[in-house]
Amino acid sequence: MTRHVLEVDDLAPLELTTVLDLAERADPPQVLAGRGMALLFEKPSLRTRNATEMAVIQLGGHPVSLRAGEVDMGGREPASDVARALSRYHAAIGARVFGHATLQDMVAAASVPVVNLLSDRSHPCQALADLLTIRRHFGRLAGLQVAYVGDFNNVARSLGLAAGLSDMAIRYACPDGYGPGEDDLDPVRALGTTVTCTTDPAEAAAGADVVYTDVWTSMGAEDEAERRRRAFEGFTVDDGLMARAGENAVFLHCLPAHRGEEVTAAVVDGPRSLVWDQAENRMHAVRGLLLFLLADTVST
Repeated sequence: MTRHVLEVDDLAPLELTTVLDLAERADPPQVLAGRGMALLFEKPSLRTRNATEMAVIQLGGHPVSLRAGEVDMGGREPASDVARALSRYHAAIGARVFGHATLQDMVAAASVPVVNLLSDRSHPCQALADLLTIRRHFGRLAGLQVAYVGDFNNVARSLGLAAGLSDMAIRYACPDGYGPGEDDLDPVRALGTTVTCTTDPAEAAAGADVVYTDVWTSMGAEDEAERRRRAFEGFTVDDGLMARAGENAVFLHCLPAHRGEEVTAAVVDGPRSLVWDQAENRMHAVRGLLLFLLADTVST
């Protein structure tokens, strides 16, 4: 059966652990030898494109990256037709899109696995890299406390589900009007983990093992930037906030970082920051995910 990953909880807890274990393999089987993976980018990309292309190459395959103007899904032809055509050429499809519905249309038509490389709703591959980074540093996931400070966006949503699947507790600190709704929290709670919400970053960070933030203004919402800067005053992750966290706490950010806004330079470039390990782990995490999705498609 074709498997698709549009959100991290498309994986069961044991499957998630398998993906992370596969990401650690130094000599991965060449499941993409002689095959390709189509990578569609409606949004600009640095880490996602490089991480995914290199993961495909490390599995013996050939990545074919396509930009928005080359494909124009929903304009030149519908996303479903794009998925049908690409399924005839490639072993898998990855897409970094604006609207999550585009991915759902692709899944409905594709005959090969479709991987969400980012949508307005979720960022599952980032969440996998986050888990891999945390597990490599602490040697475990279960029982850890994660504090997310800032805008409840696609990264925050996927991080919460990843925490729930891994038996980590998560606390969200967001300004009024920028936090999760009950429909965002219910799937995390259903996984059996502890999830709390506050408008006080210090409360969320207190004793946390991981402090995580993201940009205050996501790509596509640039016209809200000034209003968001005012709304997010007091939500900058600085040395004072990190001092509230656990003694061995680390800092994570999916990047790009805006120093002086959501995080200070002293934190993102400081000794508790794992952001560059986290960025590298995007490649390893995608490689593990592709191994999981494609291992049973290799001819024997």
